Amino acid sequence: MEVKSTSKYVRLSPKKARDVAREIQGMPAGSAMDILNFTPKKAAQLIGKTLKTAMADAQHNFKMDAETLTIKEAVIGIGPALKRFKPRAKGSAGAIRRPTSHIFITLTDEETPAKKGKSAKAEKAVK
Repeated sequence: MEVKSTSKYVRLSPKKARDVAREIQGMPAGSAMDILNFTPKKAAQLIGKTLKTAMADAQHNFKMDAETLTIKEAVIGIGPALKRFKPRAKGSAGAIRRPTSHIFITLTDEETPAKKGKSAKAEKAVK
């Protein structure tokens, strides 16, 4: 079973948040929380909050065990940018974009199947 949790309109650049999200993808949820707690980035704190919410939903709403949960997906989407202006020389204005992000985390309790070394087509090509 899958449990999804989202945080929308987070005041953080998606590019900066994706670096942290890639690190925890496919990990057990407990290990990912430990990594996020010791990562000195703003994105780690915000992704950690979303992960904590997903774990709590899984435990309370779906009666799943927190020990068996793994992160199936950690996706950072692009949110709307806040547009601001800063005064510049000779009465002009310079545009400033303040990006926002949407954080999507999917947890699952299913075991991931082990990857095989070669596919059937690759084995035929070798013969």
